[in-house]
Amino acid sequence: MTDDGRGKTGLVRELGLVGLTATGICSMLGAGINVVPFMLQRNVPDIGPWVLPAFLVGAIPALIAALAYAVLASAMPRAGGSYIHVSRGLNPYLGFIASFSQWFGLSIVVGVVTYVMVPFMRDVAEAVGYTNIAAALETGPIRVGLALFFIWAFVAVNIRCVQFYERMLIPLMIVMFALGSVVIFAGFSFDQETYLRALEATGATIPAMDPAPFQWSVFLSASVVLFASFIGFDSIAQAGGEARNPGRALPAAIGLTMLTVGSFYMLFTAAVYNTVPWQYVAQEAMLRDVTAPGLLGVVLSPGWTVAIVGGAAIALLNDVPAMLLSLSRLMFAWAEDGIFPRALATVHPKHHTPHVAIIASGVMASMGVLGSHLAGDFFLGVDIMVTSMLVNFALMCVTVVTLPRRNPEIASRIEVFRGRLREPLAAFGAVVLVVFLGIHTWKDLNADVDAWYFHSTPVWLIVMAVGSLIYFRERAVLARSGVDVDERFNNLPPE
Repeated sequence: MTDDGRGKTGLVRELGLVGLTATGICSMLGAGINVVPFMLQRNVPDIGPWVLPAFLVGAIPALIAALAYAVLASAMPRAGGSYIHVSRGLNPYLGFIASFSQWFGLSIVVGVVTYVMVPFMRDVAEAVGYTNIAAALETGPIRVGLALFFIWAFVAVNIRCVQFYERMLIPLMIVMFALGSVVIFAGFSFDQETYLRALEATGATIPAMDPAPFQWSVFLSASVVLFASFIGFDSIAQAGGEARNPGRALPAAIGLTMLTVGSFYMLFTAAVYNTVPWQYVAQEAMLRDVTAPGLLGVVLSPGWTVAIVGGAAIALLNDVPAMLLSLSRLMFAWAEDGIFPRALATVHPKHHTPHVAIIASGVMASMGVLGSHLAGDFFLGVDIMVTSMLVNFALMCVTVVTLPRRNPEIASRIEVFRGRLREPLAAFGAVVLVVFLGIHTWKDLNADVDAWYFHSTPVWLIVMAVGSLIYFRERAVLARSGVDVDERFNNLPPE
């Protein structure tokens, strides 16, 4: 490590606890709070009034996975988080599959996030009476063009430097919480009778709709989708190569992120459904992409509607730089280990960021935008991400169990949760996550879609097959070049 904090990789340990926590929070808060709990009425049509309980159940495996990340990040604080953890603690190939799955899912989600941000801009235009602009924002070329603009603007931000990224992210996070709190206050200030009267004044009505009989299959399917809302804390571990005092800062940031975001999610969702009848949410979700601010705008003044839509837009925008950081560090770690093209490990000589990997991540995210548009439903991207992260999180939990036997030297470096409950809890988490994966796969394969490629499962399997071919090819090249592959995957890469 040089005097300026640079390690042999060229990365600099500049991110403190606040920056790491902001990375996790901004990766989680966005579509997960402003869109998914309401568009769920379309994706899981019979969920009706059971959204909040399903949210609570979906949080359970996410919390256990977060604990696994905290444990492993304390022992292996390197760029590429999940890849390094599983490859050193379980199996190199499974480490690549876990992280490649995560990389693919998050790449799609960055595209989804920027694509669904445009409806928030539409809601602002409608709130201030610019109906022509609102209509234009619904057109394909403008929606896709704006989404791509946001991606590449944040690619430029991520390339600049980690400190610039941190200085931009923290103020935006504060504004996001402040304006999101307005939604919570407004949601608990009104009731459904008030909403009904305001809606009737606009000429709209709430359909007479009784909730469908409670079904565990529907409830658990909804919980699996809502589980995706908690994905994002993993981005903290991906920045392990740029964290100060990483053995303690990484686990602390993961814990703070889950506590803060989990509490905010429940309050926010409960507030919106307190005012907006689920029947109306279900009706509107079938007709268009709905958002929390757009729904609450019926009972708010145009000024407040614009404010909370702005807060939601900031929340979505905050997702993008944090996720791009996560994606690029995964690619950087693969390239550093020699199982991906070496060029992706190139670090910018001035900004000390893996700029080639960041640009490559921007290209993949752009494909997510195009895929969301061509599919006609951004939930295809959400479903792919859910599959990817369930696999990733399950393997992380298994790694907590296997690490002490697979690599006792690294296991001795664990700084958090050293008690006897650690491995049984991780094993329980792995089982729950596999059950969730089974439910999600069953739901996906039985969905009525226009073509096979609108099922997320076969798309995910094809991508994993391509990734496997890359891995085995590059590993064979390493072996032929004289590298001791087993030794490489038993030791942590340089800082």
